[in-house]
Amino acid sequence: MKRNHIFKILMTGASIISLSSCTDLVVTEKDSIVRVSTGGSVFTPGDPTEMLASAYKDLGTYTDQAGIYALGQHTSAEMIPPTRGVDWGDNGVWRTLDAHTWDASHTYVRDAWNNLNQRVYKATEIIASNPSASQMAQAKFLRAFNMYHVMDLFGQVPFREVTQGVDDNPKVMTRSEAFDFIVKDLQEALPALAEVKPSASNGAASKASANALLARLFLNKAVYKSSKPEGPYTFDKADMDLVVKYSDAVTASGFSLESSYFKNFSTAASTEVIFVSLEGTPQNRWFMTLHYGQNPSGWNGFTTLADFYDKFDKNDQRIGEPAKGNGKEFSGIGRGFLIGTQIDDNGKPLIDTRTLKVLSFTRDVPLAGAATDKGIRVIKYHPSDAGKYILMRYAEVFLAKAEALYRSGNAAGALLLINQLRVARGASAIASLTDQSLFDEIGRETYWEGGARTYEVRFGKFLTGNGADKKDANLVLFPIPSSAIVSNPNLKQNTGY
Repeated sequence: MKRNHIFKILMTGASIISLSSCTDLVVTEKDSIVRVSTGGSVFTPGDPTEMLASAYKDLGTYTDQAGIYALGQHTSAEMIPPTRGVDWGDNGVWRTLDAHTWDASHTYVRDAWNNLNQRVYKATEIIASNPSASQMAQAKFLRAFNMYHVMDLFGQVPFREVTQGVDDNPKVMTRSEAFDFIVKDLQEALPALAEVKPSASNGAASKASANALLARLFLNKAVYKSSKPEGPYTFDKADMDLVVKYSDAVTASGFSLESSYFKNFSTAASTEVIFVSLEGTPQNRWFMTLHYGQNPSGWNGFTTLADFYDKFDKNDQRIGEPAKGNGKEFSGIGRGFLIGTQIDDNGKPLIDTRTLKVLSFTRDVPLAGAATDKGIRVIKYHPSDAGKYILMRYAEVFLAKAEALYRSGNAAGALLLINQLRVARGASAIASLTDQSLFDEIGRETYWEGGARTYEVRFGKFLTGNGADKKDANLVLFPIPSSAIVSNPNLKQNTGY
C-alpha cells in the first residue's frame, strides 16, 4: 500500500558496495557449506554442531537494509527513499521497489532469492548429518523460517535433496505445498526444542519461536493457499483457532508486553523478545535514516510519510521520545519518529553542513530532488543501547491472536486485546474495531520491522494507494530471478512477469 513515494539505497545482501551517500556497514555474507560430491550421488555429512553454528550466523542477512528487508519493507507505505541530489539514485534500484516497477533482473530480488534458498539447503544438510534430536529440531526450525520467506515473497519454493548432484534440477513446490512442508517441519521440531523465557539474547530456536512462526503461518494461510495470490481471501475459523492456540502457547512460555515500548529494541529487553540474530548488530537501521550531521553520522536515506506518522495518538509511546541532549554520546538522537529541529549531544541545534541552516526534519518529502532535511526519520534501535536485531517478538503474536479472533467473528474479544495493547503503549482505548483500525494498529506496533508488505497483502491494501506506479494483481508476488529460471527449468516465471 504505497502513497506519495520516493527512493532507495545501496548494497547487495552478500557484499558491500560503498556509494557516495552511504557507509559500508552491511553484514558480510557468511560461509555456505556445500557437501554434494561432483559425481552427484554421494553426500558427505558434516559436523552438525559446526554447521548449526554457521546457520545461525547466516541470520545476519536479515539485518541488511537491502535484500530480504528491502522487499518486505520498501514496497510498503511505511517507508520511502528520497533521492537527494546525486545521493540515493543507485540506478533506480530503490525507486523500482517503491514504485512497484521491479522486474526479474532486480538486484535485491535476486539476492533475497539466493540468500534464502542457500539457507534452506544448509538446514537440509544439517538434517542429513546425523544431528542430535535437539540439533535436528533447530535445523528444521531454521529451514522453516527461511523457507517461509521464500514462500511469502515468491510463491514457489525450489527444494534440493542432499543426494542430488549439482547438475540435477531441484524440484519446485507450489505455495500450497511449501506451506504444508513448513508446517510439518515446525510441528516435528516442537517436541525437541528448548523451552525458553523472554531474553534480549534469544538467538536459538525454541518452542516459543516455533509456535510464533506457526501463528504467523496460519494467520496468512488464506493467502498462501489461495488460487488467486492477490485475493480476495477467505479466512477459515479453524485456521484462526490454530492462530489462537499457537499464540496462547507463546504466552504460556512466559512472554508478555513490555511496559516501555522502546525497551524492546535495547539490551534491557525483558518480556517480549522471542528470536534474534546474534550475528551483527541493528546498526543499518539507524545509519540508513540518520542525517550526515548527526551522531552517529548516517547515510541520510530513508524516511516515513506524514500520512503514516499522523496515525499515532500524541500520547502513544510508539511515536517516540525526544533527544535528551545531556552531553552523553548519542544523546542528540531521539527514539521513534524524528521530526522538527534536531540537536547535538549538548542540546544545541544541529547545523546542516550542506545548507548551513538549522537541521529540521520536515513532514513533506518529494519523490526526487529532495533537500537533505526532507522527511521524517525513524529510530527504533537507538545507537546508545541497541539490542540484537529482532526476528520475532511477542507483540506480533499478541496482534495475531487479536486478528484471528476478529476474523473468526469474536470482535469483542479482539477489541479487548487491541485496547490492552493500546493502553500498554499509552494510547487511548478505541470504541470499536474495523478492518482499517486493526490494520492501522498492526502498523503502529510493528513499523519498520520488515513485515509491512505481508500484512498489507493480507488486508488487501498492497495494491492500493497513490504512490505506486503499478497496481497489477501479479505484484503481490515477486518474480523468480532471471538467473534462477535459466538454471532450473522446473521453475516457471510468476504470472505477469
